[in-house]
Amino acid sequence: MTDKDSITHKKPQNEQGINRRQILMAMGAVATAAYTGSAAAAMPGHNHSKHTAQHPEVLDATNACLDKGQRCIAHCLVSFVEGDLELAKCASKVHEMQAICGAFSYLVAANSVYSKEYASICTAACEDCAKECREHDEHHECRECAEACEDIVKAIKKSFA
Repeated sequence: MTDKDSITHKKPQNEQGINRRQILMAMGAVATAAYTGSAAAAMPGHNHSKHTAQHPEVLDATNACLDKGQRCIAHCLVSFVEGDLELAKCASKVHEMQAICGAFSYLVAANSVYSKEYASICTAACEDCAKECREHDEHHECRECAEACEDIVKAIKKSFA
C-alpha cells in the first residue's frame, strides 16, 4: 500500500463519528445534572412558593398598564408627526410611568424585598399619569392608559396596605 492509498482509505475527522468514550462522558454528564436537580428540589426547607409572584393582581395590573402606556405613547407620537404637540405633556408622564412601572413589574415578579417600598413610587407615578391622561379622555388610548393607571393604584392599595 502506498502513502496515497493510506490517505484515501482514512475517513475525514468529522466523519469518524462518536466514540465510546464520548458517549459514556455524555451519559455521565446527563446523570449528574439529573441527580443535582432532583437533589436540590428535595432539600428540606426548599420553598417553591417563592417561584411565583406573591402579588399576582398587582403584577397583572402593572403589565396591563405597561401595555396601555405603549399604545398611548404610540398615539402621541403619531400626533407629533402630524404637527400636533397637544399631547407632549401626556407622552412625558406616560414615559415616566413606563420606566417606573417596568422596574416595579420586575420587582413584583421576583418577589423582591423592595416591592413594598417601590409600590409608593409606582403609585405616585401612576396617579400623575392618570391625571394627565384624563385631560385627553377623548382619545381612547389616553383614557385606557388612565384607567390602567387607576387599576394599578387600586391593586397596590389592596395588596400592600
